Amino acid sequence: MNNMPAEHKPVLAELIGAELKPKSDAVVVDATLGFAGHSSIFAQSLGPDGVLVGFDVDPKCLEASRQILSNLPCKVLLIRRNFSEIADSLRENGIEAADLIFADLGVCSGQLADTERGLSFQQDMKLDMRLDDRLEMTAADIINNMDEKGLADLIFKFGQERASRRIARSIVQYRKSARIKTTTVLVDVICRALGCNPNARRSRIHPATKTFQALRIAVNNELDNLEKFLEAIPLLLRKDGRAAVISFHSLEDRLVKNNFRLNKTAGVYDIITKKPIIASRQEMFDNPRSRSAKLRIAVKI
Repeated sequence: MNNMPAEHKPVLAELIGAELKPKSDAVVVDATLGFAGHSSIFAQSLGPDGVLVGFDVDPKCLEASRQILSNLPCKVLLIRRNFSEIADSLRENGIEAADLIFADLGVCSGQLADTERGLSFQQDMKLDMRLDDRLEMTAADIINNMDEKGLADLIFKFGQERASRRIARSIVQYRKSARIKTTTVLVDVICRALGCNPNARRSRIHPATKTFQALRIAVNNELDNLEKFLEAIPLLLRKDGRAAVISFHSLEDRLVKNNFRLNKTAGVYDIITKKPIIASRQEMFDNPRSRSAKLRIAVKI
């Protein structure tokens, strides 16, 4: 595996261990397996009659998780499919209902460090951003082929970047002379548009953060897939089964919050978390990824 971390810290681990502890014979679905950080926590409670199902589109994550979860007493089923296809996937594997369906919507640290992914602006990588290498469109395709208005709208909608028009204009101007193929070149183009130095910024947030977020969401169709996933969950949970989702930005969190509220109004869910659970100050210090994490939990009634 390329540039994968020796240690992956799952966010909100202690809180999840306390709030989402399954029974020993439960069917637990980790819809975003990653490096099995959260699955390893759930698995501590599962016995020989329990089932742990993990979804991921990244074969590197699945292979690493297969090794991490290899000695568990429970049955382990790992599936390379997007979580938007959860209903069909469970049905095809003979699983009718689950006791816990969990998703962590963040990109794991190993994927950010993987030079083949092109997700990070911290080092020079090819501009790809596909979490699933079976997808056809890359971030470079969008950056080099979309018109200026389309780019500005995409960066504003998915990145909530107020300077989206300036950034789009800078991208289009640059690509008149050369294609934008790497993360480093894109960062330079963004910073030129914003009139800033990426290495001497005052804000905690890197000037390229919102544009990179927008591109990643677009390439991986993340919000549409999340909506499909959320719509499927109530049909897959047993009575008293729980849905739990960790989001990292307001676009995701709004979809989760609204879905839970609609299902509460329809008499399907009771919402456990009146306000989202967030990391402690100590965890935010120890694991900076947790700073923007929000956990929402609902139970099927």
